[in-house]
Amino acid sequence: MKKKIIALMSAVVMTAGMLAGCGATGDTEPGGAAGTESGTSGSEAEAGDASGKVYKVGICQLLEHDALGAATEGFQDALIELLGEGNVVFDYQNAQGEQANCTIICTQFVADNADLILANATASLQAATAATNTIPILGTSITDYATAMDIDDFSGATGTNVSGTSDLAPIEEQEDMLLELFPDVKKVGILYCSAEANSVYQAQVFESCLDADGIAYEEFTAADSNEIQAVVTSACQSCDVIYIPTDNTMANNTEAVNNICLPAGVPVITGEENMCAGCGVATLSISYYDIGYKAGEMAYDILVNGADVSTMAIQYAPQVNKKYNKEICEQLNITIPDGYTAIGE
Repeated sequence: MKKKIIALMSAVVMTAGMLAGCGATGDTEPGGAAGTESGTSGSEAEAGDASGKVYKVGICQLLEHDALGAATEGFQDALIELLGEGNVVFDYQNAQGEQANCTIICTQFVADNADLILANATASLQAATAATNTIPILGTSITDYATAMDIDDFSGATGTNVSGTSDLAPIEEQEDMLLELFPDVKKVGILYCSAEANSVYQAQVFESCLDADGIAYEEFTAADSNEIQAVVTSACQSCDVIYIPTDNTMANNTEAVNNICLPAGVPVITGEENMCAGCGVATLSISYYDIGYKAGEMAYDILVNGADVSTMAIQYAPQVNKKYNKEICEQLNITIPDGYTAIGE
């Protein structure tokens, strides 16, 4: 019954994503260091545009973060390999986590007549869609496009100048993982930033899973990073396991979360590998590089083959992986069953 409930919810709504940051200017790499992108040789590079056109692609990444950076890197690698070295110029901009910066960046992309915009994270996507309804936009690291774009009756394609890739991991399987590792759990704390629509969506789906299994839970939300210490402390006092979805605010504050949860002996299940490396015991994670690479392949199809972005279905990660944090598990005396891979190994 649980699977039917979640399958229905996931079919109706699909993703909202992690965030990005402002300041870096054109032709910079995802980490923010200045430098031009170089191509990759081989048969893939030979697939470049025979017309010799040099494409201008704007990249708005909400903030500097390992997962978002991996998605941007995958996107750039795919386009360079497919178009060939020298046939694409990236204007990479980091919005430093500010929605206002996303708006400024995307407005400038439009003024510069970019051929395509990559919006990395939900706030970036919202700014890009507000800036243009004609230039093709591809999102990545977006958890639910229906929520991000306020689309009713979402069927997989947006019907607008937007498509892209989602970072949504199967939330039902994440809840299964929590119960596999902690079968005697009494109450789960669901921790996220209330300002992130992607996190609200994931929390709702996760709660539906817990309801179906008769597990008690409580939400603990922080409006921003300033509230994390108090909120996490409260969660540790009333819950025996904490779940954190793919939430940008929490992802940027894993050290603060770990400094409270680890001494309290409260394990954390996270929605993404980099978060797990900072404060979690285990995760069911996707590859952000892979979803960025897929978005790059979609960009090539739009730019060179004339694909209609409005009919392109949102794409999802091809696989998920069970990962665990060996160090934290050892400190909490948690035995991980077979089938998990230690992060970093």
